[in-house]
Amino acid sequence: MKQFLATGVIVVLSLGGLIAKQAAPAAAKAPAAGKSEAAPAGAKSAGVSQALMDLEQQWNKASKAGDADALAPLLADDIVYLDSDGTMRTKPEVLARTKKAKWTTMELSDMKVTTHGNTAVVTGSWAGKGTDGAGKAVDGKEHWADTWVKQSNGKWQCVSTAAAEVK
Repeated sequence: MKQFLATGVIVVLSLGGLIAKQAAPAAAKAPAAGKSEAAPAGAKSAGVSQALMDLEQQWNKASKAGDADALAPLLADDIVYLDSDGTMRTKPEVLARTKKAKWTTMELSDMKVTTHGNTAVVTGSWAGKGTDGAGKAVDGKEHWADTWVKQSNGKWQCVSTAAAEVK
């Protein structure tokens, strides 16, 4: 059941990214005479990728420190949050659990970013040791996928996350 649910969330996330990509403007305007052109798409993509990996590290740092106030602005109010145990959580639940958790180690690795216009999917691996927000001892590894959307104010916010335990 957990695998089915996780697979379903990943399919929905992928479709959301595809829809966002198709909704993006098809053509960019040429620069006006005397104006410099924007950075090549590859440079923009690299900048976006680094910015999102930095946000993932901020999320990780806030979680390890139990700092829900630092985590809150990174998460959409209506975030779709699928925990590695198959539990769906709301933003208030995630923030409350963040305050209660006590982590000794928490590391991210293997991050990859796929952009689709103003939407991006960041995938990676997590390894951590400590006590989660429910008081359960944890010493494990997970793979995760986070979907980020660039807001009208120019800031990125995570709208969906899903994790699966690595056995």
